[in-house]
Amino acid sequence: MIISQHAGKIAALNDKLRTTLDPNSGQVMLTQGVTSLGNAFVQAALAEVKAFNVFIEDNDPHGEHDFGSFDLAGHKLFFKIDNYDKDMRYGSEDPSDPSKTARVLTLMLAEEY
Repeated sequence: MIISQHAGKIAALNDKLRTTLDPNSGQVMLTQGVTSLGNAFVQAALAEVKAFNVFIEDNDPHGEHDFGSFDLAGHKLFFKIDNYDKDMRYGSEDPSDPSKTARVLTLMLAEEY
């Protein structure tokens, strides 16, 4: 496992977005495959994302809590949190600094990856 000196702070910021889905913490994007399964499915999937807490070396090798997968209603889903610069053009130079980072959580069906 490769953990940066800022991994704990990045994980806390990623967890804040994931567990609250608060627009002040970042954006949440849903793929077409997820939305095509209907509002009830979307709401259940977002509840799973918020409750997810199974971060292990296989899905979290950097200790940043930026990826997870789960099964719901016969579908395998992934969520991924990416950290961009404030202009959303490049990766953030310091994902541990919210003033320099725009977080985006994307929820997708596994087959869309």
